[in-house]
Amino acid sequence: MFTSFLRTIARPAAVTLLLAASASASAGGWVTKQLDVEGVLVEAVGPADRCLSKFGGTISGHGESAMMGGKVVFIATDCITPVGPLFNFSGGKFIVMTTSGDQIFANYSGQFVPTGEGAKYVFSGATFQVTGGTGKYAKITGGGTLSGGEDMITGTGNIKLTGRVLYLTN
Repeated sequence: MFTSFLRTIARPAAVTLLLAASASASAGGWVTKQLDVEGVLVEAVGPADRCLSKFGGTISGHGESAMMGGKVVFIATDCITPVGPLFNFSGGKFIVMTTSGDQIFANYSGQFVPTGEGAKYVFSGATFQVTGGTGKYAKITGGGTLSGGEDMITGTGNIKLTGRVLYLTN
């Protein structure tokens, strides 16, 4: 009976101690930061069975992000639906990777609107939602807006992701 009584007392104390240690380890670790990723891109468009429209794009590029420690590379895919002179893009999946290999994943959608200058288009109403990551961004969430543009003939352009994220620092 004495052993049973000690087990009953010891377990809640141990659980309380573990919970307190866990809370203090993570309480100061969550940070909210401004996420800005700015860079250049190239998009290849064409048939895409994954899309309802059967038309999509694959994007690759590189740039800078102060929050992510400097140089980054990114890749993305999306589905494109022409609507008159506009192009809606949806089902977008974006990956941004640092030079150390940490990654941020995001979904995105929006619209390309003609500028009136040849085949140049700009983003309109474009947003992204962070869905996770790896490494130091394994528990990241947040979102924001996409800005930039692209020449629809050459596929070259620029992009900027601007938003807020919440993640657990080490």
